[in-house]
Amino acid sequence: MNSKILSILEFNKILSLLANQAGSVQARERILALEPMANMHMVQDALTETTEAVSVIMYKGSIPVGEMGDITGLLGMARKGRCLSMRELLMIKRTLTITREVKLFMSSDMPMGLRILPEIADLLTPVLQLEQDIDRSILSEDEMADNASAALRDIRREIRNKNDMIKSRLQKMVSTSSAKTHLQEAIVTMRNGRYVIPVKREYANMFPGMIHDQSSTGATLFIEPQAVVNLNNELRQLAMDEQAEITRILQLFSSRVAEHYNEIENNQKLLVELDFINAKGKLSCDMDARAPRLNEENCLDIRTGRHPLIPADKVVPTDVSLGKEWSTLLITGPNTGGKTVTLKTVGLLCLMAQSGLHIPADETSDLPIFREIFADIGDEQSIEQSLSTFSSHMKNIVDIFSKAGDGSLVLLDELGSGTDPSEGAALGIAELEKLREMGALVVATTHYTELKKYALSTENVENASMEFNVETLSPTYKLRVGLPGKSNAFEISRKLNLDEGIINRATELLGENQLSFEEAVSRVEADQIRTEQALAEARKARSGADEKLAMAENELESAKAEAERIVEEARSKARQMLRDAQGTIDEISRELRSIKDRKPDAGFNDGHIAGGVASSRGKLRTAEGKYKSNISPKASIQTGKTPEPEMLRVGTLIKYVKLNQNGEVETLPDARGNLTIRVGAMKLNANIKDLILIESESSGNKDRKRQKYGAMSFGKARTIKTEINLIGKNLDEATDLMNKYIDDAFLAGLKTVHVIHGRGEGILRKGLRAELKKNRHVKSFKSASYADGGEGCTVVELIDRK
Repeated sequence: MNSKILSILEFNKILSLLANQAGSVQARERILALEPMANMHMVQDALTETTEAVSVIMYKGSIPVGEMGDITGLLGMARKGRCLSMRELLMIKRTLTITREVKLFMSSDMPMGLRILPEIADLLTPVLQLEQDIDRSILSEDEMADNASAALRDIRREIRNKNDMIKSRLQKMVSTSSAKTHLQEAIVTMRNGRYVIPVKREYANMFPGMIHDQSSTGATLFIEPQAVVNLNNELRQLAMDEQAEITRILQLFSSRVAEHYNEIENNQKLLVELDFINAKGKLSCDMDARAPRLNEENCLDIRTGRHPLIPADKVVPTDVSLGKEWSTLLITGPNTGGKTVTLKTVGLLCLMAQSGLHIPADETSDLPIFREIFADIGDEQSIEQSLSTFSSHMKNIVDIFSKAGDGSLVLLDELGSGTDPSEGAALGIAELEKLREMGALVVATTHYTELKKYALSTENVENASMEFNVETLSPTYKLRVGLPGKSNAFEISRKLNLDEGIINRATELLGENQLSFEEAVSRVEADQIRTEQALAEARKARSGADEKLAMAENELESAKAEAERIVEEARSKARQMLRDAQGTIDEISRELRSIKDRKPDAGFNDGHIAGGVASSRGKLRTAEGKYKSNISPKASIQTGKTPEPEMLRVGTLIKYVKLNQNGEVETLPDARGNLTIRVGAMKLNANIKDLILIESESSGNKDRKRQKYGAMSFGKARTIKTEINLIGKNLDEATDLMNKYIDDAFLAGLKTVHVIHGRGEGILRKGLRAELKKNRHVKSFKSASYADGGEGCTVVELIDRK
């Protein structure tokens, strides 16, 4: 794409926003050099990368790339044998740590359907041992740990011992009674890396040794007594040994870095790629953007598109379509009404999509891949080049005609302006015709009535206008396709109390054709507004009807499922009763046959037979009682009579014939016979003609039922808390826990509860609040007060339990 176009459409500002989301210098450099692509497959892959990044961010947060320096040069120096410093090795270690953390992050608990990100993460190669050794050995940019090597540990122990020995000897010197006279201060200090004592100049000959320094006045000499010269020499040698050992360790680490040159360099490239993709996902989340669909039919369809550089609370979404029913869209309307913003929105969203970025528009938006995008927007007059406004426009138009063609998008602001209106309008029409012949898609803005008429009478050219509110004398920034903009000069002047005579005279001077055209536009505009309002009301009514139908179907399905469960349970009980009864019959039959077959003798007579028969009868009565007890008391006898309204009371037992299920009355019938009944756990809307009265259950059963549900509600109220803490949960897990908690809180009769989710990047808060909007128990919700957690906590008000 032409760099001038990228600047005109402010694509560079989008890249700056994207660069701010990256953690590494290399990723930011890559972003600032990003340009739109013209290859369908490359664009689709780039958009898929962004979509996958958004999925990961919404599921478990951003990929932990973080701040990461460029170590390419350090790797090259290590490969050439140069010894890296502790600071440079810590930079290497930082990259190794990020590699390990990203690998761990991407290897578990990831959303389904990812393709590109797992492939990149699989190529990361952590170098754990080198990372751990550097971390253990180097404490800071200028400090090596004692345990970096055994030799370094021994040297530093010797250094400490020598220091203690020297200090001890000197301390004895400065602690004598004569020291107060001979010394400036009774202290031990250091000069040039050697221990000395401050001696008054006049007593210097009493302390043989080496003079290393003197005070600014010359009254004090800093002398190293001869008694510690050898110890100081040994200490100096140990310090050099220490530095040599540190250098050896650094060289060893540098060599190990060189051994892993290929892995570390490849890891850095992969991390930069992940950082770049992660930045695209974070920007998409910040803009509430979506991936558009792509097509090869050269058709553009932007739905609820928003200019990404206008604050979300001020931007007005717009719909723009090109390529299907028309290839040229001509936008008219008042100045500062949003025409130029609409042009820039179309161009900028296309540039973003072709750069692999999500666009702030509905996900049903459909975009082609443009070979080139051209724009003539703004006043580029130049005193140095002797170019007027018109000349600068013509220069841009000539350049566009030399390059535009099939697969091009052309954006023209104030077409034909800067010269005589009639000539400008004629030139504008000719330019639009030429661009149509070349196969380009065109969006242009103008004020000329001739161009509006041209769009009305020409195939594949469509009018559009920016809406203007005459009552408030302000634009609404809404694009209305199919309707040319009308001049509001007279209406605005009248609102501003301009003399009516002047307005009437201006109306007389305006041509009759022009007046007729403006009146026709006004009538069409009024008709369109009425049509849109009626259509919106119809859609709202249909949406409500569809929602009620869906609820009714769900209730019916639930009722059918409950009915099938009850029937299957009854069948199971009946089968078990039959099996038990058959077993009892078989046992009694065997006993009776045994009695019959036995011959009377001295030990077995008629009395024994009578006793056996009585025993069998007892078993039959026991079985009969058992089977009767298994018959549900709820199997009430139906009266077979449809009740009158006055026969019903809340709690009256009925049979709902449509489901063939028993239930009870929840509300009394209205004038049409409609009422609410309860069947099992469900509340249903019914009509009295679909009900049959049945015998009521015993009052004891009713009391037990009330006690049961009362105990359940009381138990919930005693155990449930008024808040739930979801910090640290991913969005899916937190959503399930919150919904269950809301259900329990509603059953317990709570009015207000607190959902604690933390601040963070706001992903968990946004997801949970979106779920709260759909929960039928939730009346409203808001952020907690500052003292209760602010944006880190959501206060939820529940509906009254009925």
